[in-house]
Amino acid sequence: MKRLKTQECDGNNGDFLQTKDIVAAFENLLPVVHRTPLNESATFNEMAGTRLYFKMENLQRTGSFKIRGALNKITNLAGDARKNGVIAASAGNHAQGVAFSATKQGLKAKIYMPEKTPLAKVLATKAYGAEVVLAGESFQEAYEAAVLDQQITGATFIHPFDDYEVMAGQGTIALEMIQQCADLDTVVIPVGGGGLIAGMACLLKNYDPKIRVIGVQSEGAPAVYNRFKGMGNSRLEHVSGIADGILVKETGQLTFPLISKYVDDVVTVSDEDIAIAIIYMLEREKMFVEGAGAAAFAAVLSGKVGVSGKHIGIVVSGGNADLDKISHFKRLAAAGKKKHKVVSL
Repeated sequence: MKRLKTQECDGNNGDFLQTKDIVAAFENLLPVVHRTPLNESATFNEMAGTRLYFKMENLQRTGSFKIRGALNKITNLAGDARKNGVIAASAGNHAQGVAFSATKQGLKAKIYMPEKTPLAKVLATKAYGAEVVLAGESFQEAYEAAVLDQQITGATFIHPFDDYEVMAGQGTIALEMIQQCADLDTVVIPVGGGGLIAGMACLLKNYDPKIRVIGVQSEGAPAVYNRFKGMGNSRLEHVSGIADGILVKETGQLTFPLISKYVDDVVTVSDEDIAIAIIYMLEREKMFVEGAGAAAFAAVLSGKVGVSGKHIGIVVSGGNADLDKISHFKRLAAAGKKKHKVVSL
């Protein structure tokens, strides 16, 4: 394997992320997180006419990649930061990642979740050891309540993406991928706030600048896409879609400079595109992945990302799907197949 460069991955105001931070995060995570498989599918390879490698973070502990960033951040806390515990706001995977990581480190965790969060997600977060507070109708209201609590208690706020230690943790996925397949030409990554792709792109481009890094957003939440394409940096008033894990209203202040520097392109996919990918994964690979987890594959299936390379990595970021919605996904997929040609597949 090629030697990693130790170049700084510049951020704002002199702050930066370095490949050595990602390697250090890898060591932090090694005793706890799973080294998830990089799966090939003979069916998908034959249909695509190229080699697709699926990084199965849906098989990660807590069911998503989010544990990596949360655990790295929490592991690095010291002194009063550990004594005062941690706090976060999330309606999904980040909540479970923080809860699990804090408990593993022997820290108190308080998670603010919107009042309408599905009971299953609330119970799962509690089961990992966190105190859960239901606040507000939306994530934004839960977030504001968490920030206010943090200011009072002095607990450490664990941001879901806009934090260098969180990004370093997420970047360990890229390190595993190049260890598992040193010949990757392109890596396709789902994007919400950008922590996952920022960390991974830093690692990948310092390993081999020729690797294409492609981000994928939901059409219903294109904040990073809009800014990347020069269409402004306005906060989105409304987001919607079945890929709830990447429905973020604004870009990160720390993540976007890294995205701008290291990412080759950002594309968007529709709910129908995502639903088709979900159903393909379920029918062909017997994996029921969540909407955000299927977004990168959706970009390949829909032709938004070219498959001219020989070795294409696809990040399946999570598998905490809602079983009650499978009929809805099937209807969307059927409608999408009628309207659009699915590329080669």
